[in-house]
Amino acid sequence: MAGPVPRLAVWKFASCDGCQLTLLDCEDELLSLAAEVEIAYFLEASSAPGPGPYDLSLVEGSVTTPADAERIRHVRRVSRRLVTIGACATAGGIQALRDFADVREFASVVYARPEYIATLERSTAISANVPVDFELRGCPIDKRQLLEVITAFLAGRRPVVPRHSVCVECKARGNVCVLVAHGTPCLGPVTQAGCGALCPAYNRGCYGCFGPSETTNTAALNTRLRELGMSDPELVRVYRTFNATEEPFLRASEEAEGDA
Repeated sequence: MAGPVPRLAVWKFASCDGCQLTLLDCEDELLSLAAEVEIAYFLEASSAPGPGPYDLSLVEGSVTTPADAERIRHVRRVSRRLVTIGACATAGGIQALRDFADVREFASVVYARPEYIATLERSTAISANVPVDFELRGCPIDKRQLLEVITAFLAGRRPVVPRHSVCVECKARGNVCVLVAHGTPCLGPVTQAGCGALCPAYNRGCYGCFGPSETTNTAALNTRLRELGMSDPELVRVYRTFNATEEPFLRASEEAEGDA
């Protein structure tokens, strides 16, 4: 006799919804997935959420308010496994740029009545608030990696996701190196693979959407970028985007800021 169907939940915190949309973009694969799991909670797809507990929760977005901090603790309590999806959930996202400034000053400029705004000083990754079983990076995430993560947890195994740099993907696609051949600033040497080297394939430098790779040498890359004419303030800006608070990128930006 077959056992109970695993229950899947998808949650949104501070984010743009792009990683949730990646799941919807799976289309045919999502139909097959629906035959294997019960999609019990997914407000992006259904207005009829089912109560927990859940076997697997996918969490998009960062924690930016006291209400977020309380809610993610609830999500953790009702989830057997919790996987964070996307740069907001794994590194704080673009909104974590507040960590380098005074958020109260921002609020006073943006809102007519800032005293009504309940926000935290920092935008933090989900893992800074509750234990996480796996982090899937990207801005947005790659749908093939997302399907691998879901399939792996259903099968009771660890997901197989590459940790090498985007440079490996460039070689696999036969791309000419934009950094070496054209002098185009590129974070590919220090960024984790996952996008299929999308930007370099169109003669653009990598923007670091998937965060730092397993082994990074930002010091060597910064030396090369300076040789190409990039200033220290420009280096700071390059690293402070989607994954600004990830340790290798954070350290690289702080070193450049100190030299500026």
